[in-house]
Amino acid sequence: MKFCSISSGSSGNCIYAGSDTTSVLVDAGISGARIERGLNEIDMTTKDMDGILVTHEHSDHIKGIGVLARRYGLPIYATKGTIDYIKGSTSIGKIPTDLLHVICADMDFEIGDLRIHPFRISHDAAEPVGFRIIHDEKTCAVATDMGCFDDYIVDNLRNLDVLLLESNHDVHMLEAGRYPYYLKRRILSEHGHLSNETCGQLLGGLLHDNIRHVFLGHLSHENNYEALAYETVSQEVTNGDNPYNSKDFNITIAHRDRISESVVW
Repeated sequence: MKFCSISSGSSGNCIYAGSDTTSVLVDAGISGARIERGLNEIDMTTKDMDGILVTHEHSDHIKGIGVLARRYGLPIYATKGTIDYIKGSTSIGKIPTDLLHVICADMDFEIGDLRIHPFRISHDAAEPVGFRIIHDEKTCAVATDMGCFDDYIVDNLRNLDVLLLESNHDVHMLEAGRYPYYLKRRILSEHGHLSNETCGQLLGGLLHDNIRHVFLGHLSHENNYEALAYETVSQEVTNGDNPYNSKDFNITIAHRDRISESVVW
């Protein structure tokens, strides 16, 4: 399999995952031109994609789906709540109905030789999900835009080879920053976003001896920065109630403004 973050952050998200014969995007919240440039850097093109998995309807996750669907005939897979929003969105434009495929949390479906497992996440959207993607015995997942986690989330993220996990904000930066009070409360709520600390606590329970790579993703432009996210998550892992030291693992940042390194396994 191959996994690569083309863009991950509060301003736009698009992740590539695929096997030798099947390729998908998780979200398309940046322009079609940026997606094409990113795919070109890993020797792919948008025409090579077999579908777009949509986590939820916020603009930083769906901004580019209309263009890609119409230009390349790419199928879109999303929950009913997300599909209903897409159908009514004037900013995305009309998408042919035969390209819109309704999926359900906890019900696997297949695209080519990939098996996709959607799972529920806690976020202030219509019907949001994360995705676990399986090819043979190889498994990766994208889990962002979560205000909290529980045993259900942990179960869905166990035994992965590659994980992109949200490390959205530093709590102190957010509380002292310029965001209005209502927005701070939203981000900190159980339907908002994972902080660096909470990301580290979750990650400590997910690490195992054979995990290949962890990307910290969906960093806030206003309330976080890469070095801080990495250091905070690493400290939580190393000092947490688990047998691991963060330095024993390949933990890197999924960048906001450029593609991140590819993982091939």
